[in-house]
Amino acid sequence: MSFDKKEAPMKIGYVRVSKHEQNEYLQIDALKKEGCEKWFVDTITGSKFERKGLDEALAYLRPGDTFVVWKLDRAGRSLKHLIELLRASLRRLIPRHQEAN
Repeated sequence: MSFDKKEAPMKIGYVRVSKHEQNEYLQIDALKKEGCEKWFVDTITGSKFERKGLDEALAYLRPGDTFVVWKLDRAGRSLKHLIELLRASLRRLIPRHQEAN
C-alpha cells in the first residue's frame, strides 16, 4: 500500500543542529517516536543563517499536516521569528474566504 499525501495528513519534522551540537539523531529519534514520516535537516555553522531545510519543510506542508520540532528553539531563532514563521505558514495554508459580490 503506498502512502499518498493527498489521502491523509502527515507529520512533517524539522531538525536543526549547530556545529557545537553535532548529534542530529536525538532529534530524529524524537520525531520518529512522534510519528513523523518525513523530516528536513539543517546544520548551522558559524554565522550561516540560511535554513534551506526549514524552508523546504514549510513548503512541503499541506493543509491538515502537522509541523513537528523537538524543541521550539529548533525552528525559530527568537519568539519574533517563530511568530513570523507561523503567520507566513498560516497565510499559505489557510485559504482566504472570498466574499460574494
